[in-house]
Formats: sequence, C-alpha cells, structure tokens
Amino acid sequence: MIERDYQQTHAVPAVPSYLPGTAIEIVRTDRPARPPAHALFDFDGTLSLIREGWMEIMIPMLTRHLLPYAQPGETEDSITALVRDFVTTLTGKQTIYQMIRLAEEIRLRGGTPLTPLDYKAEYHDLLMARIDARRRGLADGTLSRDALLVPGSLDILAGLHERGVALYIASGTDEAYVLEEARLLGLDTFMSGRIYGAQADYASFSKEQVIQNILTENRVEGTDLVAFGDGYVEIADCKAVGGFAVAVASDEANRSGRCDAWKRERLIGAGADIVIPDYRESAALLDYLWGGEA
Repeated sequence: MIERDYQQTHAVPAVPSYLPGTAIEIVRTDRPARPPAHALFDFDGTLSLIREGWMEIMIPMLTRHLLPYAQPGETEDSITALVRDFVTTLTGKQTIYQMIRLAEEIRLRGGTPLTPLDYKAEYHDLLMARIDARRRGLADGTLSRDALLVPGSLDILAGLHERGVALYIASGTDEAYVLEEARLLGLDTFMSGRIYGAQADYASFSKEQVIQNILTENRVEGTDLVAFGDGYVEIADCKAVGGFAVAVASDEANRSGRCDAWKRERLIGAGADIVIPDYRESAALLDYLWGGEA
C-alpha cells in the first residue's frame, strides 16, 4: 500500500484559539462524538526523541550523492535546497521514499543511481552512529528516559490506558528499531503486540493499513479512533476514516514547550483537530477528549 503524499486540505487560522488556560490550540471546535476506544501514536518526534536531529544526517548525505550530477546553473546551495525541500515534503512517510526520490533526481540528471535500499542502508549507518550514545545510555541507565521522551509522554499513555483505551504505535522507522527503542524508553508495556513499523517490502506497510486493521479487527468505526502525530501521514489517515487527530508540533531539539511553527502549519493543513506542543497538559487534553467527564 503506497503512502499518500502531503496535500494541504485545510486552511491554517491566522489567529490561534486556545483551550482556556492552556497551550492546547483548538483548530476545529467539534469534540469527538464519544471518547476514543483506540489511540494511534507516531513514534519519532511524537513520543521518542532518540532520533532527534536526523535531518542533519539525511540532507547532507543526499546532497553529497546528488551533487556530482548537478546540471549547468545548479550550485551546491541550490542542490541542498532541492534536497531539503523533498526531504521535508516526504517527512512522515517511510524513509525509503526519500531515497526513492534521490534515485529519481540522479536519473533525471543522466546518472545511474544505487538502489534506494542502498541509500537507506548508508543513511541508517550514519544515523545510528549519531544516536549510539543515546541508545547505550538508555540501555545502561546512565541516561534518563525522560531526557529522550517528548515531555509528558508517559502521562498521556498512562492516562489513556487507565481509561481503557487500546494503544498502538505506527512508525515509518524500521519495525525492529521501533520495537527496541520503545522498550528502551519503557513504552512497550503500554502497547505490547501493537507496535508497527516499516518493512523491507515498503509497499507492504503503511499507517493507513494499520488504521484499517484496527477498525476491522475491533469492529469499530473511525470515530472511535484518536491519532497523535508530528507527521502529516497519521493525521491525514486518521481524518480520512472520521477519527480525531491531535497534532504534536513538538520542539524536538529544545523541548521548550512551544510549538514548532513549521510542524503546526503542516499538520493543521493535513486536517488536525487540535495542536499541542507536547503532553505536559495531558490532564486538560484528556478532559477535553472525554468531553469534560472523568
């Protein structure tokens, strides 16, 4: 199942409107028709910060591969800008899609690219070198889990779990690493057996497919689903089935408690119902989702 490209389907309000006394932005005033029974979370940037800074690895690597095929009038700056544009446009989809686009750009310029899987393997090796200390620190206890979680993540998961909501993770990162990193962060206990990630056969996995399986296997409607994510894919896919979408416009690098402006605009454009910077106000958020009922 091929993942959809980003399309802006909703206008971004010029003046944000907030739930009183909070940083929870209400984009659409209709609350869920009923409290959610199932909650889907993206992983990187939505719960986990282990891979924060990945663009600083990917963009230079892809630029380096494309630069030898620059055409007259193209400069290193323009190639970098092109790469940044398609990397950000495809953010939220599986990593392989960015590598497919790199191969296409090389081919357009008369070159013979490596396979997208080759580029993905190189990127993965570079990224793992960057985040190795984080993973080792979590494994040996020298680094606290809180330092590598979007603030309040455990609170929102615990709050949903206590209300009987079934929790799921669906990520564009390879499933084996999502499973390992969820365990390192202590998230796996909330969604044992319900963590999904990218596969070697990329067409065999999509967040849309995970959502459809949740609805089919549990015989529920889309209105029983809430999705949390910092990528457009889970937001758009949730809205496509009639679910409620929470945009997590997380400031990954600084954990500042302020929304990342680029994420906010992109996620509202994809159809998000509300926008939060993180989960520090999880009590107010859960109260809102439950219509003010405990």
